[in-house]
Amino acid sequence: MNYPTLITVAVCSYLLGSIPFGYLLVRVFQGIDVRSIGSGNIGATNVARTGGKALAISTLVLDALKGWLPVFLVLALPWTQQSSPGQLHTLAAFAALLAVLGHMFPVWLRFKGGKGVATGLGVFLALAPKVVLIPLVLFLVIVFFTRYVSLGSILGAAMFPVALWLLQREMFPAPALAMCAAVALLVIVRHHQNIGRLLAGKENRFGARKA
Repeated sequence: MNYPTLITVAVCSYLLGSIPFGYLLVRVFQGIDVRSIGSGNIGATNVARTGGKALAISTLVLDALKGWLPVFLVLALPWTQQSSPGQLHTLAAFAALLAVLGHMFPVWLRFKGGKGVATGLGVFLALAPKVVLIPLVLFLVIVFFTRYVSLGSILGAAMFPVALWLLQREMFPAPALAMCAAVALLVIVRHHQNIGRLLAGKENRFGARKA
């Protein structure tokens, strides 16, 4: 893969991923900084704590879409079709990684962004829509029974590269699988505070007011 293509994909994917929809929606419609509410995160879960359910749903959809779009474009645009299937999926995984990094470290918010769950879901949906059903179902089951969104997010993220390797590893070369694993690891690492609270039994359950 030539360097101009890599640079173009990297810049476009990062910039798309870096759009802070949660911050923008709450600022425009409620006139407040979502980072001053609850966990201080700009993602859909924290947006919901402002009382704006419609804004939270919009944030979830838009954050997923900004992850899905760059990966979809890499896989769909004619100029990428000259690559072999393995190269194409590696480039798509590269776009996925940069989109998630953009969400987590947006230049517009001094590199302080979200945890990457919705954006990670978006990139995974574009990369392997059938495979993503497994971590998505796992996430929903865990949240339904425990009401811990963080736990569902952590385990769901960890499950995707495992499911991808088990079900579609013939389509994804080692570098692509490694970048998918890196996306999952980034999501998990961004939940380090949640992990500490889960272990201490102090994590907030979804729907409960933050103390």
